[in-house]
Amino acid sequence: MSSNNASGKVVSVDEQAFEKAGGQAVDEDGFPVVDETPEFEAAVEQETQAKVDANHPDGIADTSEDRIHGVTLEQEERIRAREAELERISAQAELGTQDGREQRTREVVSEHCGRDEPAPAERTDPREKLAQEELAAVNKQAMRISDEVQGGWSRAVVAKQLAEKVQRGRDVTKAVLETLEELKAVPGAIVPIADVPDVPVGEVTVEGEITQLWDPSDTSISQVGLIEDDSGKIKFTIWEASRKTVVSEGETVRFRAVKKNWYQGRCSIAITGWSRIEFPERGRWWEE
Repeated sequence: MSSNNASGKVVSVDEQAFEKAGGQAVDEDGFPVVDETPEFEAAVEQETQAKVDANHPDGIADTSEDRIHGVTLEQEERIRAREAELERISAQAELGTQDGREQRTREVVSEHCGRDEPAPAERTDPREKLAQEELAAVNKQAMRISDEVQGGWSRAVVAKQLAEKVQRGRDVTKAVLETLEELKAVPGAIVPIADVPDVPVGEVTVEGEITQLWDPSDTSISQVGLIEDDSGKIKFTIWEASRKTVVSEGETVRFRAVKKNWYQGRCSIAITGWSRIEFPERGRWWEE
């Protein structure tokens, strides 16, 4: 005899196990299958960054607050540069519509540089600061120096040099001696022959009379002799390679840019290719 409580539906063992597991998958023995792989959910900011990186291999990696979120580094640099350019243009336009723009610009530059504009240099003649007696002495000595050493500074320049030394505390005599030494070393100044050994330069200019010529000791020498002025005399040598015109005894000659030489304690001068021979009495100079 059949029971009234018996169910007419036959349920398999597997189905019964599935129902007991609440719909979870089970293995062949009826035990629930557990997935040990953890599931991660991306934050919104990470998803955004992933999209940027996917489209731009050089996408930004820095997500600090100072950066513009969601753009690449190249895009951010362009944005920053454009903003700076717009600020500069706006500032220029504002200054351009106002008076005194150049003055304000100089003030801004001076402020940023941390210094004021230099005051214009004061150009004064040192003779203006001398007493009347000192000025008279300076002018007198300047005239004497210019007559003694010609071809260098003008008389006005000599006077200024003297006045500057006197203003610094030199007495007139010492100032004259210092100025004379300086003037003799000036290129083109005609140095008294007696002072040639003491001039602190290697080339000088002298003028005097050819008082003696003698036969050269070597074929490389064109002429050799003595030149003399009121202060003294000195031996000169004209080298054949210089290709200069010949000089004669009794002629007044000016040797420009001649080289000083020393032999056994005596100073002489040599006319080279860089030198120049002038004849003042002829009213012209010769150079070959």
